[in-house]
Amino acid sequence: MRVGCVKEIKNNEYRVGLTPDNVKSYVGAGHEVYIEKDAGAGSGFADAEYEKAGAKILETAKEVWDISQMMVKVKEPLPEEYDLFHEGLILYTYLHLAADKAQTDALLAKKVKGVAYETLIERDGSIPLLAPMSQIAGRLSIQEGAKYLEKRFGGLGVLLAGVPGTPKANVVILGGGSVGTNACKIAVGMGANVTILDINLQRLAYLDDIFGARVQTLVSTDANIENAVKDADLVIGCVLIPGKSAPKLFKASYLKEMKPGAVFVDVAVDQGGCGETTRVTYHDDPIYVVDGVVHYCVGNMPGAVPRTSTIALTNATLRYGLQIAALGLEEACKENPVIYSAVNTYDGKLTCKNVADSFDCYQYTDIKTVMG
Repeated sequence: MRVGCVKEIKNNEYRVGLTPDNVKSYVGAGHEVYIEKDAGAGSGFADAEYEKAGAKILETAKEVWDISQMMVKVKEPLPEEYDLFHEGLILYTYLHLAADKAQTDALLAKKVKGVAYETLIERDGSIPLLAPMSQIAGRLSIQEGAKYLEKRFGGLGVLLAGVPGTPKANVVILGGGSVGTNACKIAVGMGANVTILDINLQRLAYLDDIFGARVQTLVSTDANIENAVKDADLVIGCVLIPGKSAPKLFKASYLKEMKPGAVFVDVAVDQGGCGETTRVTYHDDPIYVVDGVVHYCVGNMPGAVPRTSTIALTNATLRYGLQIAALGLEEACKENPVIYSAVNTYDGKLTCKNVADSFDCYQYTDIKTVMG
């Protein structure tokens, strides 16, 4: 198969879909790999490394899109890339369609086979292609939140750990999944007072076992969230329903009850955000203030640490990508049925139920029915 990888064009996105080591694996399996010039530069991978691994370097993104049967990316395509789609293309990347009707329409119109990292669910219920970025985003959320608590950014001027004789900061984490757990690790490690909320009692029991008396676990209800955020210095939104728009747990009405200069970091922004006042921001202008509360809602948080993020992501995506390239999407799904869960669009039909449920205008079609 002809496998392509282009430079990401999202604002301040420096990750890349394939590393030179990945290229070596694809080429070793008999595939041709085409890389856009300087695609890996932001992650520290030079064109010469890709060439040494067996890739062909092409000058423009259009050349790569045109020749590729399978495109491996990191982030969802942007509108300026929609015209580069072609029928039958396998697009293997994060799609986040529930927050992006325009992209959904474009994929369906061009009959692209959209394979989304974020909806691939393994037999044990894990989400292996989302997990590495969730880990990074969770850890970064505390790092970024701590920074924007500084007074010069409009924050309270609070140090998370405090010092002897001063109060520690109160951190509230909405969601106890992979993002929330990793946020909790860093917040606890920095010495903050941490409260973590989730709807799953078993998950809360697990978190209680892991962190013990260092955290307060609470069942996620509107009342508990409202009470917790009143005293919070930093709130982290980590809610996820694979493929579906995130529920709006962080209400606009809570802002007026919070401390002026408190910070809200919405890690769920790729799926529409879990805050009613959330809107997407970028690394070059990451924050805005609503009712005195600083909002950090960057849609590609792991892009801030592209070297780590690229290696972590491609460690996870390579295995499934090689299966798809070797067999074609249809046979790969039959041989490894887990891959069915990642197919969001196919032959002009929307094949992810959670995405379809996020809109009123699409009809869901079961992928196994479409593929026959």
